[in-house]
Amino acid sequence: MITYKTDEEIEFLRESNLLVSRTLAEVARYIAPGVTTLSLDKIAEEFIRDNGADPGFLGYDGFPGTLCISINDAVVHGIPSERRLQDGDIVSLDCGVLKNGFYGDSAFTFEVGLVADNVKKLLKVTRECLSLGVEKVEAGNRIGDISSAVQENAENNGFSVVREMVGHGLGRNLHESPEVPNYGRRGQGPMLKNGLVICIEPMINLGKRQIFQEKDGWTIRTQDGKPSAHFELAVAVKNGKADVLSTFKFIDEFLERKA
Repeated sequence: MITYKTDEEIEFLRESNLLVSRTLAEVARYIAPGVTTLSLDKIAEEFIRDNGADPGFLGYDGFPGTLCISINDAVVHGIPSERRLQDGDIVSLDCGVLKNGFYGDSAFTFEVGLVADNVKKLLKVTRECLSLGVEKVEAGNRIGDISSAVQENAENNGFSVVREMVGHGLGRNLHESPEVPNYGRRGQGPMLKNGLVICIEPMINLGKRQIFQEKDGWTIRTQDGKPSAHFELAVAVKNGKADVLSTFKFIDEFLERKA
């Protein structure tokens, strides 16, 4: 059952999602070759708690970290560890917070040092897929309009779409109805209505779309061992249009200064 949010609830969700966005930008400052993913996780947890919220993922279904940190061929749900980032890696940071009873959820895939050109293109196209999906968020459209926009852009650029992992509704629960697949047909699926809040999160592979779950019970990897990229934003339907609740603005500002 889909839960539609009031304007007041959307503002609580905005606050949570802006904190997620700021957390990812804070962690971005420390991404470099030689840094452990566990140290990044601790930075995120401290920042979230310092801002009056709780980590949304820590302990969720038993997950042991504040961040899902997925490197290279890890698609999503990587567990923070003593593994050190290396030059040429890409790393997806997926972050959730719980504040005032509402969840925030966003993800961004970062480059570590000098990354191969085909992998740079993967990141660029995956982020474009997200933007094209967000453009389809308006009252009267359907989930399939988002899904098809993501799929077409990924496949037209020679990449593949992970089908088993999907976006989702967001609210007082981290994962709510409806599911938001990254593949599908226009005009299909639940209709978008005012008060709907969803996370759109393309997971796009450089190689083939097939994935598997590690023995740790969490980490999802590509079967062919090729890199995967992941970007995620929370979006509300408000006044008939997309109201994007999380943002990459803080990350982009940092990356521009760093460059």
